Amino acid sequence: MPEELDQRPDQEQKPIVSSENADAEEVRAEESEEAATVWDVVVVGAGPAGASAAYAAAVAGRRVLLLEKAELPRYKTCGGGIIGPSRDALPPGFELPLQDRVHAVTFSLNGRFARTRRSRRMLFGLINRPEFDAGLVEQAQKAGAELRTGVTVSRVEQHGPAVPDRRTVAVVLADGETVLARAVVGADGSAGRIGAHVGVKLDQVDLGLEAEIPVPASVAEDWKGRVLIDWGPMPGSYGWVFPKGETLTVGVISARGEGAATKRYLEDFIARLGLAGFEPEISSGHLTRCRSDDSPLSRGRVLVCGDAAGLLEPWTREGISFALRSGRLAGEWAVRIAEANDAVDARRQALNYAFAIKAGLGVEMAVGRRMLALFERRPGLLHATITGLRPAWNAFADITRGSTTLAGLVRSNGIARRTLDVLDRRMGPMDGTTLRGVARSASAAAAEVSDGTGEASTAAASGSRDSTDTAGTAAVTETTGTAETAGTTETAGTADTTDATDATDATDSGVTRSE
Repeated sequence: MPEELDQRPDQEQKPIVSSENADAEEVRAEESEEAATVWDVVVVGAGPAGASAAYAAAVAGRRVLLLEKAELPRYKTCGGGIIGPSRDALPPGFELPLQDRVHAVTFSLNGRFARTRRSRRMLFGLINRPEFDAGLVEQAQKAGAELRTGVTVSRVEQHGPAVPDRRTVAVVLADGETVLARAVVGADGSAGRIGAHVGVKLDQVDLGLEAEIPVPASVAEDWKGRVLIDWGPMPGSYGWVFPKGETLTVGVISARGEGAATKRYLEDFIARLGLAGFEPEISSGHLTRCRSDDSPLSRGRVLVCGDAAGLLEPWTREGISFALRSGRLAGEWAVRIAEANDAVDARRQALNYAFAIKAGLGVEMAVGRRMLALFERRPGLLHATITGLRPAWNAFADITRGSTTLAGLVRSNGIARRTLDVLDRRMGPMDGTTLRGVARSASAAAAEVSDGTGEASTAAASGSRDSTDTAGTAAVTETTGTAETAGTTETAGTADTTDATDATDATDSGVTRSE
C-alpha cells in the first residue's frame, strides 16, 4: 500500500496527451511556420507584367508568390494586339492563343482618305486578354511560382512592427494578413497600391473606350486578317478595329478630360463602320497613364513595372510589350534584391533595374513622345507619310513584326532620324486643309534629309507611285462619293497595295516563342 501511494504522484505528474491535443498542436505549429514564411519575391498583380516578373524570378529558382485581386481568367479593356517585341518577350515555348493574324492595315483620317496596305508576312497577332493572361500565369506556375487569387493588397511596409528586419518587406492584405518577402514587384496597374508606395509620377493620362461587338459570320469574314486604324478628330486621338473571330474589338482613345467628345467619337466611329445595329457584348473604359521622365521605379526593396510604373508607348499607348519586357526585367532584378544583405546592396540593384528600363523602354518612350507631339499637331501629315511613302510603311511593318523598335529605327537609320528632326522643325501651321497639302510637306521633309545619294528622294517618289492621286501626293484624292468596302466606308479611289518587299515571303511566323 505505501508503495502504491509513492507511485501515485509520479503518475499524476506525467502529462496526458490525447490524439485531439496532438492534432491541435500540429495545426498551431503549421500556422506559426506559415506566419514566419518569408518569400524571396512577392509579385502583386497577375497581368502580363506581373506574370512575366513571377516567371523570371521562379525560373531563377526563387520562392515566388503571385497575388491577384480578381479571379482568373478576367476581362481587361485592351485591343489585344501582339507585336513583335511582345512575342519576343514571351516565355520560351509559350503558344499564343491567336484569334487572328493581321496581314493588312487600313488607315483613315477621321473616316476619310482611307488606304489599305497589305503584307504577305504576318504583321502582328490578335488575342483576347483573359486567355492570354491566364496562359502567362500558368507558365509562371509551371516555373514554380505560387498563385493566390481573390487577394487585395492594402499597403506595403518597409519599416515598423510588421517588418521583422531590414531585409524584409511586409505586404499587408485587406483581411489583415501580412505576407513577408525579401523583394516585392508591383504590377497592380496604374492606380495600384504599389505605384503609390513607390511614388510613381505621371505626365500623360488618356481615356480609352472599347466595345466588344459580336457580328455575323459574313461581316467577320470581311474583316478577317485586316485591322483599321483611324486617326481621330481630337488631338492625339485614334480609333481601331481588331477582328477576333466573330467578334470585333472596336475602340478609341484620346486625352483624359474630353470624356464626352471621346464617347461621341466612339459612337460616330461605330456608326460609320456600319456596326451600330449590333449590340456590344461588353462596353468598357480604361485610363492609361505614362510616367514622367523623373518618376521613380523603385523604393527600397520594392520595384514597379508595366502599367504600375507608367510604362507604355505614349503615341500608340501600346502597353503589352512594355509590360512583358519590364516585367521580365523586374523579376530578374528582384532576385538580386532578394539576395542583397543590406540596404546599400539592395539600392544598387534597384538602380541597375532603373538603368535597364531607361536605357531600353525609356528611349522608346522618348521617341514616342516626339511622335505624339507630331501626331497631335499634324495628323494629316503622319497619315500621308505612312500611307504614301514606302519606307514609312516598311518601318511600320518592321516595328510591328519586331525587326526593330521605334527608338531603334531612329537610332540606327540616319534618314529616319533626320526626317523626324525635320518634321519637328516643320510643325507649324498647316499649309493646306486637304491631304494634298500635308503630302507635299511629307515629300519635302523626305527630300530635305537626302544625303546626296538620292535615297530619300527616290523613296518619296516610289511612295507617290503607289497612290491614285495624279498630283503625286501620298494619299488618294478626296471625292464626294464613297464606296462601302469590307465593312468600312472608304473614299472612292482608295489604294489597296501589297508591300513589294514581302512578295517572296508568305510565312506566318512569330506565333510561338522559342529559344
